[in-house]
Amino acid sequence: MATPEDLIAAAAAVRGNAHAPYSRFKVGAAILGESGRVFVGANVENAAYPQGQCAESSAIGAMVAAGDRRIVMIAVVGGAADDGPGDALCTPCGGCRQRIREFAAPGTAIHVGDPSGLRRSFTLDELLPQSFGPTNLAF
Repeated sequence: MATPEDLIAAAAAVRGNAHAPYSRFKVGAAILGESGRVFVGANVENAAYPQGQCAESSAIGAMVAAGDRRIVMIAVVGGAADDGPGDALCTPCGGCRQRIREFAAPGTAIHVGDPSGLRRSFTLDELLPQSFGPTNLAF
């Protein structure tokens, strides 16, 4: 089973593949799915803003395409090109928090890092309290 450090390493590695020519803010994400497999994604910017795709969204798409439907834990590594550790954390944006909520429980761990490693861990509920999710639509 992958550890938080394994996911941070996978997210840091895929971050190098990000397509961020406009912001130069590269982000990588790694998800541990219910099957025990790890799925990765990088942000992909587009000259026609806001047509880009976040790293978390890319990783979720890879997970779903492979047949998994539950996020066990996720790691996000971000930062501007050539930056070192800084004070600011690259947490998932609001849209990605909601995307993660679609496939994760309130207690799901979200690990945030930078090129130097793991910086801080949160639960989904800490980042998206009182969230709206699939259970709100249960009939």
